Amino acid sequence: MDISLILQLIVLFGAIFLGVRLGGMAIGYAGGIGVVVLTLGLGLKAGSIPWDVILIIMSVIAAITAMQVAGGLDYLVQIAEGILRKHPKYINFLAPVVTYLLTVFAGTGHTAFSMIPVITEVAKTQNIKPSAPLSIAVVASQIAITASPVSAAVVFMAGEHALGGLGISYPLLLAIWIPTTFIGCMLTALVINIFYNLDLSSDKEYQRRLKEGLIKDVKIEEKKELPKGAKLSVLIFLVGVISVVLYATAISKNVGWIKPSYVTGYEKIYETKSPDKFNELVAKDIKVKTDSTTNVKYVEDPDKPTKALVLTRDNAIMSFMLVIATLITLTCGVKVDKLFNTATFKSGMTACVCVLGVAWLGDTFVVNHTDAIKNFAGDFVKDYPFMLAVALFFASMLLYSQAATAKALIPTVIAALGLTAANNGDAYILVASFAAVSALFVLPTYPTLLGAVQMDDTGTTRIGKYIFNHSFFIPGVLAIAFSVALGFLIAPILL
Repeated sequence: MDISLILQLIVLFGAIFLGVRLGGMAIGYAGGIGVVVLTLGLGLKAGSIPWDVILIIMSVIAAITAMQVAGGLDYLVQIAEGILRKHPKYINFLAPVVTYLLTVFAGTGHTAFSMIPVITEVAKTQNIKPSAPLSIAVVASQIAITASPVSAAVVFMAGEHALGGLGISYPLLLAIWIPTTFIGCMLTALVINIFYNLDLSSDKEYQRRLKEGLIKDVKIEEKKELPKGAKLSVLIFLVGVISVVLYATAISKNVGWIKPSYVTGYEKIYETKSPDKFNELVAKDIKVKTDSTTNVKYVEDPDKPTKALVLTRDNAIMSFMLVIATLITLTCGVKVDKLFNTATFKSGMTACVCVLGVAWLGDTFVVNHTDAIKNFAGDFVKDYPFMLAVALFFASMLLYSQAATAKALIPTVIAALGLTAANNGDAYILVASFAAVSALFVLPTYPTLLGAVQMDDTGTTRIGKYIFNHSFFIPGVLAIAFSVALGFLIAPILL
């Protein structure tokens, strides 16, 4: 390993850990410092800013914010709270079910915030350590991102630069990711329920706080009256999500109800791949060009226009979400001046800044070592498929975003494995490993994780002295392991 690479790694990890130490939006700030040092200081070429991921997050958050101001989120929370309080004995299973479904529906794990106090209170009434249901519920809200039809991570993976370009349809991916991740979370809940010491009264920290009067009495608050447009806002959002899924299905190559119609250019004939056709076109005085990435010469075949969709999947989800936000604002009495003061809007914009800084930093490192990564990953991943999940696990732990991790690594892995639409036999490895991008719980800095620690007044949900020994680590590793293992069982069958 040369000294230049060592310095680059020091800058990469140093910027990430500085951001983690500062916390919140500052994680994105520190990523920007890393980009500056890697480029201006060490001479690396700047990577791509993940604009598509950022814009998808912004558009989804815009719609959810409108629904929250209209009272829609409160309505959903009331439904979830009613389920939990009606069946308190099953809190260890129902808590992750509720947070999982909320995330799948909304496309963001921050919806789990609203359920944390309820989960804590219900657990206390059953003499169950709140750390058990809280840890599984928080992890479930993170893993559910890889199964949500409107999450930036899933939209990217289903797009042309990832699995969509390999001819794998959007609905088929959801048909794999939803059951595998949900069952993975439920198996984790089962393990915790059987092997975890659930007895709250036996916890020393709880007893200490109880003696000092630090434990709040359990109070069931009366349901507050919802705005008139609350239920309608949820219905509009639900119809919008269904519309996104239907449109994405309609444009997928396997279905093809809506076909590409917009001419963007002409098919490229490369000298190395089709020398006879290349020479034939050159003889017709077709201009020879050079690929800026590979330095390979090519010509454009005038008889084969390349067509694209008028509205791509990314553009569709962004525009549909803005339509949803507009309809909710118009029909549900939303006061626009309240939008930017909501917790959803603030957490969403924080996520955008974090993705901007950290994902840009990660991509800057990756694009400057693409060849080395391809050479290493090609044979290694084919021989040991599960190692891709391990790589995604550690990358997401540092990049702090499911979508950013997928965008930084998946295209490189596809190139390393030599996958194409005509040769996608090993694509199941990527599909099965996708859930591993959800290791945001490893470093105890994620907002919902910290929120659970702060809102559990019993002290059973805690962060240990050694950073990694916190309440969420084991449930998180188990849930990802189960989800990935199920993926490797199901993906080869369905693909």
